Amino acid sequence: MTEATMTTMKATPLPEEAKPRLSSEGRKYGWTIPVLLGIAVLLAMLASLCMGAYPMPFGRAARIVLHLAWPFPLPAHPPWNIKELTVVQIIRLPRVLLATLAGIGLGMSGTALQGMMRNPLVGPDIVGVTSGAAFGGVMAMLFDFPPVGIIGLAFVGGLGALVCTFALAKLAHGTSGFALVLAGVFIGAFFLALVGLVQFLAPDAKLPGMIYWLLGTFVGADARKVVMIAIPTLGGGAVLMLLRWRLNLLSLGDLDAKSLGINVGVLRWALIALVSLVVASQVAVSGVIGWIGLVVPHCARMLVGPDHRRLLPTAALVGALFVLGLDDITRSIVRAELPTGVLTALIGTPVVCFLFWKTQGKGWGRE
Repeated sequence: MTEATMTTMKATPLPEEAKPRLSSEGRKYGWTIPVLLGIAVLLAMLASLCMGAYPMPFGRAARIVLHLAWPFPLPAHPPWNIKELTVVQIIRLPRVLLATLAGIGLGMSGTALQGMMRNPLVGPDIVGVTSGAAFGGVMAMLFDFPPVGIIGLAFVGGLGALVCTFALAKLAHGTSGFALVLAGVFIGAFFLALVGLVQFLAPDAKLPGMIYWLLGTFVGADARKVVMIAIPTLGGGAVLMLLRWRLNLLSLGDLDAKSLGINVGVLRWALIALVSLVVASQVAVSGVIGWIGLVVPHCARMLVGPDHRRLLPTAALVGALFVLGLDDITRSIVRAELPTGVLTALIGTPVVCFLFWKTQGKGWGRE
């Protein structure tokens, strides 16, 4: 291809049908939906602090959070007792923050993967990232690694699984569509087998903890775990937000993205590393929470359309609401503390089946 041809390609505007389309809701409401979702997340977090075996009024929980965020001088008789302060500060607030951050990370990761791979049936658990991160996590638990080591090994495992998925799909002469999904299933099954092997070799004292952790739960949340997930999720999420307009170009196809001056290879590997880091931090602190990264982007796309400038923050907020609501169910309605990962699979599987039918019948672009 000559230099003059390349110059012509760069100067030629994209056809209208190739540009990211907004749904009618996205065009009509603009940023109203993300703003409303942000307010809903804050209210849901406060409401979650009121739920549990020791319920308390909404206003009292809000005052305690305000006091913790801004320790103003207390009156002689504060409007809460020491038991309520302990429940909110030590038990519920870390768990609520953990669930919210996990939902934000999984929602953004799934959206980035679907846009990067141009495939609506892709998610962190479908392409093997979750399984690889789980393998790294159980290896770290087997050798008594510190918390930073758990995140590090989970990141290496998730990144390695995603690289293997891409490599296998490329060998099958396709990095999107059916070949990519099949490659992810194969690689995910392989890493799950490695997880089973580690469990078989683990001593009896560590095996119950590994099994319960793999089910996905926010039990035992504390400030240390919140910091462990907050730094990678917020940092990686901020970079994803800066790259969201490039995701629009990448979702048009490699040829169009290259013609617009995008280094497709560097951008794709940067997104892979960011997604692996975010998913690894979630798996390291709360185990495997499946289907969120696959279902949430579809729900967000129905609200604001496929433009990643609005889709990415919307998916983060919808993911936070979804995971937080499921965790509230597990600790409030189901008294036996059903692991959140089990509940997400029970709810997410029928939704994924419906989305599969919809995308096969109508196509992703008309969603």
